[in-house]
Amino acid sequence: MKILVINCGSSSLKYQLIDMENEEVLAKGLVERIGIEGARIKHETIGKDKKTIETPMQDHKKALELVMDSLTNAEYGAIASLDEIGAVGHRVVHGGEDFADSVIIDEKVLKAIEDNVEIAPLHNPPNIMGIKACEKLLPNVKQVAVFDTAFHQTMPEASYIYALPYEYYEKYKVRRYGFHGTSHKYITNRAAEMLGKDVNEVNLITCHLGNGSSICAVENGKSIDTSMGFTPLEGLAMGTRSGDLDPAIIPFIMEKEKLDPAEMNNVLNKKSGVLGISGVSSDFRDLESASEENNHRASLALDIFEKRVRGYIGSYMTELDDVDAIIFTAGVGENSIEMRESICEGLKIFGVEIDKERNNVRGEDKVISSDNSKIKVLVVPTNEELMIARDTQQLVEK
Repeated sequence: MKILVINCGSSSLKYQLIDMENEEVLAKGLVERIGIEGARIKHETIGKDKKTIETPMQDHKKALELVMDSLTNAEYGAIASLDEIGAVGHRVVHGGEDFADSVIIDEKVLKAIEDNVEIAPLHNPPNIMGIKACEKLLPNVKQVAVFDTAFHQTMPEASYIYALPYEYYEKYKVRRYGFHGTSHKYITNRAAEMLGKDVNEVNLITCHLGNGSSICAVENGKSIDTSMGFTPLEGLAMGTRSGDLDPAIIPFIMEKEKLDPAEMNNVLNKKSGVLGISGVSSDFRDLESASEENNHRASLALDIFEKRVRGYIGSYMTELDDVDAIIFTAGVGENSIEMRESICEGLKIFGVEIDKERNNVRGEDKVISSDNSKIKVLVVPTNEELMIARDTQQLVEK
């Protein structure tokens, strides 16, 4: 079966076509600036030259038409006909409390995704646009929604209820949902394979560290706590997101700077995090370079990020009876040798010991802890697209 994986943003669309017989990526691409001047598609069929096409695209339906044309193009396409696509898997950011797993999309599911727009106003609308566009272009092909929030629906109440009047949860569903669930699920499964254990028997702390970052406590293969909350703003200091802070700071700054709620939200999401601290960049590679040149604020941003990561790992150690492994993934987790080493240096109290030679690795599956370490430390490159494709195949073949 060939599965098309779709990830729709507000003005972008990422896609992969995967042959599930051997889990091989046949083609992938990115559509940028949908509905904006300068729209284009960057398409690559594996084994052929990359192709970039600039053309107006007023909406996601037009963007997906271009994707389908690229996939079937005689010169640079990957398939002869759209009939070869057996199913479509969609990344959907927010499933609220409605979905604890991936699901085949029907009218009821689409309505539930629409109902969750108010708690994910930036993400769910483009996801819905992608689903509706595929319905029109591939009317006889089953579609599956794979939710970023689903993996965390196994959290107990004590992990997801905020210390607010309980009526806000009852009336508005204000609670911790967690995100990056598809990534945390993938690396949980892969880590279990690497450890030679059944996934339902592993206790892990999974660290998805990138421009957006979150940490998850996994007990017997299931999420029991995570750092992101009602939105992806809570938790670690990230590329441009503030992460945890005193809530009273928000009205204080709004009053001092004469900001309205939308402007304050923009500050917290787009101007804070390591960018706000450093004044240099949201890219951790830039911060490491600036730190090496004795830029104090860049060094400070890295120190704060590292401290927050260690803090969450430490707190999750106390939630789990025992921990089989700590897993690093995503852009920073997979590639920053220095950050992994710094984080693990601060975990010696738990018997964590990193092997510097083993840790000299980027973007590949590897155990990087020493033989004497009481808890294994692993690098596992995430593959959310493959996780979406696997869930899609499993549901469709049922």
